[in-house]
Amino acid sequence: MFFQKEMETMPREKLEALQLERLKWTVQYCMDHIPFYAARLEKAGVTAEKIKTLSDVQYIPYTTKADIRDTYPFGLFGKPLKEIVRIHASSGTTGKPTVVGYTKRDLDNWGDCVARLCAAVGASDETIVQIAFGYGLFTGALGLHYGLEKLGATVVPTSSGNTEKQIMLMQDFQTDTLVSTPSYAQYIGEKAKEMGVLENIHLKLGLFGSEGCTPEMRAQVEKTLGVFATDNYGMSELMGPGVSGECIRREGMHINEDHFLAEIINPATGEVLPRGEQGELVITTLTKEGIPMLRYRTKDITSINYEPCACGRTFARMAKPAGRSDDMLKIRGVNVFPSQIESVLMKFPEIAPHYQLVVTRANFSDALEVKVELSDDTLHLIENYAALEELRGRIHHDLKTVLGIETKVSLVEHKTLERFQGKAQRILDLRNQ
Repeated sequence: MFFQKEMETMPREKLEALQLERLKWTVQYCMDHIPFYAARLEKAGVTAEKIKTLSDVQYIPYTTKADIRDTYPFGLFGKPLKEIVRIHASSGTTGKPTVVGYTKRDLDNWGDCVARLCAAVGASDETIVQIAFGYGLFTGALGLHYGLEKLGATVVPTSSGNTEKQIMLMQDFQTDTLVSTPSYAQYIGEKAKEMGVLENIHLKLGLFGSEGCTPEMRAQVEKTLGVFATDNYGMSELMGPGVSGECIRREGMHINEDHFLAEIINPATGEVLPRGEQGELVITTLTKEGIPMLRYRTKDITSINYEPCACGRTFARMAKPAGRSDDMLKIRGVNVFPSQIESVLMKFPEIAPHYQLVVTRANFSDALEVKVELSDDTLHLIENYAALEELRGRIHHDLKTVLGIETKVSLVEHKTLERFQGKAQRILDLRNQ
């Protein structure tokens, strides 16, 4: 199903011509409306007239999250506040939040982008969707909310938390689609099973985001809730959800390329990499007025496939991010992504899809402990020391094979590890304590 078929199936030559036109517009817009960008572009010798091909984007300096924080709160806005109709912001847990603004046109484009991606996985005007993201400054809830309404879906804005009520409403309203983090979806399924009402929930589609989800974790969620689980990608600095998302083929996330120009770079050197190689995703917004972004470094590690999809869409597809360059753990000189560990853990049916990574340092050496939780189907193992050791040994072996380093594996009882209603916090780094 398509929401805007003519755009979503546009031939690549025509699409890239549109991108070039919009890239030139964005550069000129930033020169005219945002002093920060005007100074940076002038120093780099870049003007809209000098942009002759899409590859010329490489001459534009990168934008980072630090730039947004340094110009807090409205220094990167391209319009005065009287033309900004909504403001969102990050949590700001590591300092000042990153603040973003939207004009009416921005919100309209945002709704289109989200509606496209929801339609691509089967949502329609017959969909009844429960949004279990937290509403507020976070972009996820309202982003999906207005995009799904634009599609004609019936939206139930429950927000996050109050899980028993979530489950009651799923039964009473016959909710068929869930918007949440994959970890919270898993928790909802576990809670419904505990309440004895899992068979009364009739979810068919999961629109998951806000945190990474490996194929193995997705399979666990699908098994628990009986849904067709899909991923979408975005971040508030670029727009929110709707930058890219899967179609029913689930062979990569289609980038809304008429609104976003994507590149892959070497995260260490900043060098643009050839098509198909894995590296850090860099995005330039092509239509934003409130707070345009020129070559924003997302820190997400992925690759891009430019081949047309079997679904009929011609938009390029980004692979599920392998991790974030700033989430990557360096343990005794070895780069470790949490997604690598998750992929190993989810292959063991004896453990639940809940884990924690604890990093410590002693005698100038880093150590990684992987805490994993036994599933409720294997509680009998608690009193069987030999069986527990055998399981722990198998997990340890597979982790060492994949990561190439020693880890400590700790098995904990079911429901011991914290559940998250928002983005799961898997890493506890104690090296500086």
